[in-house]
Amino acid sequence: GFEVGVLNGKVRPGDVVAVVGAGPVGLAAMMTARLYGPSRIVAIDKADSRLEKARSQFGADLTVNGDAEDPVEVVKGLTDGLGADVAIEAVGIPETFELCTDLVRPGGRVANIGVHGHPATLHLERLWIRNVTITTGLVDTSSTPTLLRLVSEGRLDPQPFATHRFTQDQILDAYGVFADAAKTNALKMVLTRS
Repeated sequence: GFEVGVLNGKVRPGDVVAVVGAGPVGLAAMMTARLYGPSRIVAIDKADSRLEKARSQFGADLTVNGDAEDPVEVVKGLTDGLGADVAIEAVGIPETFELCTDLVRPGGRVANIGVHGHPATLHLERLWIRNVTITTGLVDTSSTPTLLRLVSEGRLDPQPFATHRFTQDQILDAYGVFADAAKTNALKMVLTRS
């Protein structure tokens, strides 16, 4: 979320940042984008429980349930019709990548952090004239020392990610809870020895 989303997306003070996907990686992008002083962070997802977490614990200013309202209309309404300065794709499906290219303003940036298993259409016929920059990549962990320092200094709180705790002898239960995250509201599991 931080390295490939916020840093590659070049989030700057005053930016409107739209994050598509409020799972753990998208939430991490929201939390760390806040470090750069954006004017608004918009969380977009289809799960109300994740949108609530985005707003209450991870720094989103506004949430949009994509099943209930059009995210493009909402973001354009916030930006005088221009779109987001940075759109971060954190799902990894063609529809959400294409949504990000619709959300971004002329001269804006799309940072793709989702892991895609299927091809997504790249509408160069619409994007080239708008000067849109698209970045992708894998985490190389160069930002880990910075993140650890921010956690140790109290500037980032990773606690909200740990939604469930299990002992090692409950590992099968932990897998079950994580596998059914839509119902259990699971983000990350913490396993302890006893």
